[in-house]
Amino acid sequence: MSTVDISRWQFGITTVYHFIFVPLTIGLAPIVAGMQTAWVVTGNERWYRLTKFFGKLFLINFALGVATGIVQEFQFGMNWSEYSRFIGDIFGAPLALEALIAFFMESTFIGLWIFGWTRLPKLVHLATIWIVAIGVNASAYFIIAANSFMQHPVGARYNPDTGRAELDSIFSLLTNNTTVAAFPHVVAGAFLTAGTFVAGIAGWYMVRNARSGDAVKREEARTLWRPAARSSLLVIAASVVVVALTGDIQGKIMFDQQPMKMASAESLCHTETDPDFSILTVGTHNNCDSVTHVLKVPYVLSYLAEGQFTGVTLQGVEDLQRSYVEQYGPGDYRPNLFVTYWSFRAMVGLLAGPVLLLLAGFWMTRRGRVPDKRWFAWLSLLAIPTPFLANSAGWVFTEMGRQPWVVVPNLTGDTTIRMTVAQGVSDHAPGTVVFSLIVFTLLYGALAIVWYYLMHRYIVAGPDPAPTEHDESDDDGGGGRHRAEPVEPLSFAY
Repeated sequence: MSTVDISRWQFGITTVYHFIFVPLTIGLAPIVAGMQTAWVVTGNERWYRLTKFFGKLFLINFALGVATGIVQEFQFGMNWSEYSRFIGDIFGAPLALEALIAFFMESTFIGLWIFGWTRLPKLVHLATIWIVAIGVNASAYFIIAANSFMQHPVGARYNPDTGRAELDSIFSLLTNNTTVAAFPHVVAGAFLTAGTFVAGIAGWYMVRNARSGDAVKREEARTLWRPAARSSLLVIAASVVVVALTGDIQGKIMFDQQPMKMASAESLCHTETDPDFSILTVGTHNNCDSVTHVLKVPYVLSYLAEGQFTGVTLQGVEDLQRSYVEQYGPGDYRPNLFVTYWSFRAMVGLLAGPVLLLLAGFWMTRRGRVPDKRWFAWLSLLAIPTPFLANSAGWVFTEMGRQPWVVVPNLTGDTTIRMTVAQGVSDHAPGTVVFSLIVFTLLYGALAIVWYYLMHRYIVAGPDPAPTEHDESDDDGGGGRHRAEPVEPLSFAY
């Protein structure tokens, strides 16, 4: 493989791995803050226990996310130095804001939240976790703004003397319509991930405790885990609606800004009017004319593109290829159709996991019921990874669909601000990049084991017991010292 291919593999592996932690961090921080708010307002100890329990899981995930994210930023200089040279002045601006504003908020106030349980007044301590929640979401905005410039470059001009793109308007950069559409979609996906995570754990514990011979555990299933499940199911319901609405908006923007990605998402080889949306195809995809659309749905693709059911013409991959060769010179401007096509369907199809949990969860907990069916415990656990995978598939589609561009030319702006992946790579020998690829993959594999071990350990351990007495510092500081239950092996033998 060439240096370009190896560098792409390395950045792809580190990005997809890092993004495992990102949506859970973005969504779980506000949920934990909401639980602590419920405790402060109501004084109900169950919300205190849930805050401490899910807060511990949030901290584990946050720490691993920071550790893996730092490596990504170094790769811009190590593997993609030509890219950094070309648009570093622009790409670096939102990343600098993310570090100076958002990450400062996260890192400072998360420390105050961790160590302030018995040292800060309740309302002050509550404010620290809300600031962390705001910080992680602000961090997402700045990073999406940087990525959106690669999808739709605005707020910049090309300087022919230096051969570089230069920032012209930070306001235009931060208000890029691609950013404005992508941010709520990403955040809604993060809330969907976190809501499913909480609901899945709560659902498993409800069944486990309801089937227990211990009267205390059966009572916890009703008074502790059922409220946690019901509240997180509401988060899932709201998130599904926002994900669908914002995804529709993004589809229409993509139709205008990146018609090749739109055509590739359907493996639409030739220009058609009102083409059907295919659910299932047979063929190699990358050999475009070999694709056979087996199962199709009419009107969907036209609505996704322009918001109307008929009268929409979509350009095909082969026609766009010829047009781009005429406009940008010789080259293959088609992305990997197989990956683009199926990652789009994986992104949409994997939403079935949270939706099934949502419907089953509301039904099984209706009118004060506490489920005790094993199938619901299995559904709760199996639903947890589906939004993680859907988020990853969405980003694979977003990034692979714009290939071979690393900076897609703005079709209605300055088309001189553009760069292919091959143009942006550093001039390293392939062996050097292979070595770092192996090292990072092994390191990230080890971190994955650590992450799973810690999450598994503390999930199975469960929340601390309800406090039986408070000291003076607890009343003033809004926290208490609690015993930890021993860790029990994960089992479905209820």
